[in-house]
Amino acid sequence: MVITGLHSLLKEKAAALRGRRVGLVTHAAAVTPDLHAAPDALVQAGVALRALFAPEHGLESAAADADPIAHSVHPRLGIPIHSLYGETHSPTPAMLADLDVLVFDMQDVGARFYTYVSTLFHTLRAAGQFGMPVVVLDRPNPINGVAVEGPLLEPGFQSFVGIASLPVRHGMTMGELARWLNAEHNLQADLTVIPMRGWRRAMWFDETGLPWAPPSPAMPHITTAVLYPGLCLIEGTNLSEGRGTALPFEVAGAPWLDAHKLAQALNAPGLPGIRFRPAHFIPSAGKHAGQRCQGAQAHVLARDALQPVRMGAYFVAACRAAQPDQFAFLTSSWEGRAPHFDLLIGNAAVRAGIEAGAPVATLIADWPAAEDDFRRRREACLLYA
Repeated sequence: MVITGLHSLLKEKAAALRGRRVGLVTHAAAVTPDLHAAPDALVQAGVALRALFAPEHGLESAAADADPIAHSVHPRLGIPIHSLYGETHSPTPAMLADLDVLVFDMQDVGARFYTYVSTLFHTLRAAGQFGMPVVVLDRPNPINGVAVEGPLLEPGFQSFVGIASLPVRHGMTMGELARWLNAEHNLQADLTVIPMRGWRRAMWFDETGLPWAPPSPAMPHITTAVLYPGLCLIEGTNLSEGRGTALPFEVAGAPWLDAHKLAQALNAPGLPGIRFRPAHFIPSAGKHAGQRCQGAQAHVLARDALQPVRMGAYFVAACRAAQPDQFAFLTSSWEGRAPHFDLLIGNAAVRAGIEAGAPVATLIADWPAAEDDFRRRREACLLYA
């Protein structure tokens, strides 16, 4: 079994936190191997936990996407839970006033637009500004640390779903991301990363021996995380990305599509590691809630061969080609600016090309160079072979 940063801290290094007032940035997916929540495990180890900080989806990882999280008090521990997804995304001086150190322990899914990357960035930036030491407890990148895919986020497209110039699939752990963000953006945080033991870059989460706890309501299992870097692009369109079904980010479609024809179109290019079948579904929430949708389900046949970001671009383009009069990109985002698709993919060129009917192969032709460039840029911050 892989030993996470939390487990290592509890077994070997908890004494380093004793006598210090600790704030913990965390959520429900940060668990020990026997499924104790990080706050409970730290308190049981004698750590003086004084405050909790909750990201998108809240401390319980139960709130819907984009729903603001309110400040509250932990019902059992009696300590404040400060929201980092409401009035502010950053710990404030008032939140930090009675603390000596921040500990960050969150399970990520390996995609740039999963907002826990932005929560890490804002935590490090606040720590650097206010002289607060940060300890990041590392956890696996569930979709492995080898694959890097997608365009880099271009200047002007920064948002809470894309805070830094990363490819969509960055292939780093949170500890490695912390080192990279701190250096690349000169955040000046006094950063310590407690690494994992036994994790190798080629590992998928189900090879770690660790239990999967959903880090958000629409991330129920590892297959969801495998497809998410591509099918999350559906969020930037008027298609349902499967929220409100048992298969979020595995099925997608709309009432005006023909499921059979769409599956045929998606299978025609012979994309590696993936096969599509016609799907019919009725979302209970999100876009087209309560309406019968037709679309496709993505079935992963060979996850090491799959290129999900490229697959996502093909999926969006196929839906637009099928019904150009019905299909639409959302004109803005939750942040009230720029088409949401542009913030997800990190530029305006892919959307413009799809709208113009350009071949997807042309739109992604420059991705390999960007991916190679990022592999070089991240090298000094990697912790594992």
